[in-house]
Amino acid sequence: MFSWVSKDARRKKEPELFQTVAEGLRQLYSQKLLPLEEHYRFHEFHSPALEDADFDNKPMVLLVGQYSTGKTTFIRHLIEQDFPGMRIGPEPTTDSFIAVMHGPTEGVVPGNALVVDPRRPFRKLNAFGNAFLNRFMCAQLPNPVLDSISIIDTPGILSGEKQRISRGYDFAAVLEWFAERVDRIILLFDAHKLDISDEFSEVIKALKNHEDKIRVVLNKADQIETQQLMRVYGALMWSLGKIINTPEVVRVYIGSFWSHPLLIPDNRKLFEAEEQDLFKDIQSLPRNAALRKLNDLIKRARLAKVHAYIISSLKKEMPNMFGKESKKKELVNNLGEIYAKIEREHQISAGDFPSLRKMQELLQTQDFTKFQALKPKLLDTVDDMLANDIARLMVMVRQEESQMPSQVVKGGAFDGTMNGPFGHGYGEGAGEGIDDIEWVVGKDKPTYDEIFYTLSPVNGKITGANAKKEMVKSKLPNTVLGKIWKLADVDKDGLLDDEEFALANHLIKVKLEGHELPTDLPPHLIPPSKRRLE
Repeated sequence: MFSWVSKDARRKKEPELFQTVAEGLRQLYSQKLLPLEEHYRFHEFHSPALEDADFDNKPMVLLVGQYSTGKTTFIRHLIEQDFPGMRIGPEPTTDSFIAVMHGPTEGVVPGNALVVDPRRPFRKLNAFGNAFLNRFMCAQLPNPVLDSISIIDTPGILSGEKQRISRGYDFAAVLEWFAERVDRIILLFDAHKLDISDEFSEVIKALKNHEDKIRVVLNKADQIETQQLMRVYGALMWSLGKIINTPEVVRVYIGSFWSHPLLIPDNRKLFEAEEQDLFKDIQSLPRNAALRKLNDLIKRARLAKVHAYIISSLKKEMPNMFGKESKKKELVNNLGEIYAKIEREHQISAGDFPSLRKMQELLQTQDFTKFQALKPKLLDTVDDMLANDIARLMVMVRQEESQMPSQVVKGGAFDGTMNGPFGHGYGEGAGEGIDDIEWVVGKDKPTYDEIFYTLSPVNGKITGANAKKEMVKSKLPNTVLGKIWKLADVDKDGLLDDEEFALANHLIKVKLEGHELPTDLPPHLIPPSKRRLE
C-alpha cells in the first residue's frame, strides 16, 4: 500500500551514484538542470543545451586577437608542425574558425559536416547558419600535443574601415559560445600594434563572464628595445583596464612565440621565464578539466535560476485580457527595477544577473503570454543539486586528480624545455656548476675562508651563533637564512666547517641574485669531503 510514495521518498533520500565526474555532470545536467532551462526557455536567451560531447571532450584553448598578432604561428610553435588549412601572413590570412584537433590522419572536416557529428562538441553551432559554417572547419592531425588538448584558431579581428564590413554572422556571439565551453582563452597582442579596435573591444566585453579563463600574451616582444617594451606593457595594461573594467590586473605573458632567432636578445631570460609560466598553465589544463566543467555547470545553474525568476516575474505582471503590448513595453523598459526586486526578494547577488541591455533586446521579440509562472519544485531540484550533488562531485574531482597526477600536455614545444641544458634555469642559481668536475663553490672558497677564520673556529668548526653574526649581514629574512643553514649543515651536527660555511655563503649569493633556493641540496653542491657520507 502506498508503495509509490515510499519509492519516491527513497529516491529523494538516496544520493546519486556516479562512476566518474563527467558521468555525474552529464546526469545532473540532464535530470536536474535541463528541465528548468526548458521550462523557462533559457536556450532562447542565453546558451544552447549542453550535449554529451560537452562533458567528454578534451580541454580546449581559444586564441583571440587582431589580425597579424601571431595566433596561427603560436599554434605552429606549440605543436611544432603545420596543420591543414594553416595560412600565415601580415595581412588577415586566417578567415575561418579552425578547430585543431587530434586525428589518426591529416585532413580537414568542413563545418557543415562537423556540426552533425555527435562525437564533437560543436553541434549547437548549427544555429549560427551557413555564413558561419562555411567559415568553420576542423583540422585533424596526429600530434602528441593534441592528444591532451584541442586548439581553436579564430579569424583576425579587424580594425579601421575593415571592421565595418559585415562578416555575415555574429562574430562576438560565436566567440561567446566558444568561451563558455573552452578551458583557456588566450588574447594575443602585437607589441607593435596596440590599438584595440571597436570589434576587438566588443569581443573582450563578450568574454566578460569568463575572466577566470583569460590569459593575455604580448607577442613579438623581441622586436622592440627594453625601454620601449616597458612603455608598451604599461599602455596595454591601461587599455585592458578600461575595457575589462575590473580592479584586478590581468596576467600578461611577454615573449616571442615562434621558432625564429630573437631580433633583440636583451630580454631573453624574461621571455624564457614567461614562456615557461604560460606552458605550465596550458599543461595543467587536462588535470583541471573536470574542475573547470564543474565550475561552468555551477555558473550555468546560477544563471538559469535567475532567468527563471525574471521570466516568472514578467509572466506575473502580464494582464490576462487587454493591453498586453503596452504592458510588455513597460516591463521591458523597467527591467532594471524587476532585477532589483528579484535581488531583494531572493537574496541573489547582482553579479548573477544577465546583461540588462542584452536581456531587453532579447525580450523585444518574445511573446510574454507563453512565459511560465514560477514552479518552486524545479528551483528546489536545482538548489538541491548545488547544495548536495555538486559537493559530492567536488570530492570525486580531487580523487580523480590524485589518481592521474602526471596528466599534463606533452610533445611539441612543451618537450623542448622540459629537461637538459635548455630547460628553464638550467646551470643558473643553485644549478650553477651542475656539469662541472670541480666543486663550483671552490672558486670563491678562499674569500669565504678569510671570513671563516675570523669567527673563532674550534676544532675546525664554528657555532651557529658565530655563523649567524656573519649571515645576517646579507639582510635576508630569518626564514630564508634558516633554510640556508639547514641546507649548508650537511652532516647535521649543528656546526659549520670551512666547506659548509663556504656553501652557506654561496647559497646566500644565489638568493641575493634573485634565484630560488632548492628544496634539497643538489648533488653537485655537496662539499667534496661530505660526498662519501651521502
